[in-house]
Amino acid sequence: MAIESIRQMTVEEYFAFDEASEYKNEYIDGEVYPMTGGTAYHAEIMLKVGFALGLRLRGADFHFYSSAMRIRVSPVRYLYPDLSVVCGEPELDERSINLFNPTLVAEVTSPSTINYDRGDKLRNYQSIESLQVVLVIDQFQALVEAHSRQVSGWHSQKFSGMDAVVPLPALGCDLPLAEIYDGIQFEAGDPASPAE
Repeated sequence: MAIESIRQMTVEEYFAFDEASEYKNEYIDGEVYPMTGGTAYHAEIMLKVGFALGLRLRGADFHFYSSAMRIRVSPVRYLYPDLSVVCGEPELDERSINLFNPTLVAEVTSPSTINYDRGDKLRNYQSIESLQVVLVIDQFQALVEAHSRQVSGWHSQKFSGMDAVVPLPALGCDLPLAEIYDGIQFEAGDPASPAE
């Protein structure tokens, strides 16, 4: 993991610490890891993903959660995705902060977390029985890595460019990259939006 652990705690100590903290912390096998703050682009891209999916799934039995919702991977592993979606009734603990049954989770990468998002964090997500899709979304180029659960196991596919569309059969919809990156300025200075 690229992020440094700050200390060891029991699960109950972690819950108390995390819920009193000014920032979010993830918990892996007794170790507590502080989450770094995101950029303006990180926040904007994540909101656009939620908005695009929300429009497509309006009226269907889906529930959307921001990065404030903690995901229970196992009794000793708790993570914070940037976005989570549940198909059907959400299963929550008594705190209503730990979600047990996500259908989709999404992460927007940052320089400090990109290897973690594509590595250990992805593998932790893939161990969740209910989870069908993990989206790893690049904030510096029009690129989405879609990891989907299939009968034969997890399969990964990359979608790049403003014309690309990510199929999400588990949700019964597609996600166009043009909507995720609309108006986002990449380092080259060109807006990540479709040509008029």
